[in-house]
Amino acid sequence: MIKDLFADDDNIIRQWKEPLAKDAIILRGFAYSKAPILLQNIMDIAENAPFRYFMTPSGHMMSVSMTNCGQLGWISDKQGYRYTENDPLSGQKWPKMPEIFQQLAQKAASQAGFTDFIPDACLINRYHPGSRLNLHQDKNEIDLSQPIVSVSLGLPATFLFGGLQREYPCQRVLLTHGDIIVWGGSSRLRYHGILPLKDGVTPWPLQDNVRYNLTFRRVFPV
Repeated sequence: MIKDLFADDDNIIRQWKEPLAKDAIILRGFAYSKAPILLQNIMDIAENAPFRYFMTPSGHMMSVSMTNCGQLGWISDKQGYRYTENDPLSGQKWPKMPEIFQQLAQKAASQAGFTDFIPDACLINRYHPGSRLNLHQDKNEIDLSQPIVSVSLGLPATFLFGGLQREYPCQRVLLTHGDIIVWGGSSRLRYHGILPLKDGVTPWPLQDNVRYNLTFRRVFPV
């Protein structure tokens, strides 16, 4: 039997729910106490599948470097945005998703009312000051009934959460070390992004001036 690594945190989690929109919430500090082990797992994953800058289909280099873990990994090149079973750099399978990652995603999704979430992909983004993520929808997944679970570690970032059309107004939400956003249901295809990352004081145990983001998704139906 696998130990529930978040069992002792349940009461704390319930106190820090912040509504964002219908079917979307922020869990303030949800991952804070587990940040050191999450970061160590990120480093271990990057040893086997290094961070890299993908090119967009239009030929522009993304300002955020990334890697993946899980059954599937998200990539981008001139052929388009898509998921693959293998890392194109090595030709090998993406690193296995750590158990603590799976529990984190499932626990967070459950707090938002998505009790059957089983992620098969985890995108790991690395931001340095000046990096940004333009407004976009997460729509490369076949199973759009499952939520997105997004974990913030490191430097604070301003998250943009818009509507179902790109031109709709966006909420601006400051995300800090350990915060998680979950959105699905009627909010699943909302546009979202990250404003250019500002320099700041990186929380322990990070030593580099950096922000990591774990984005958990379910690509194929269970």
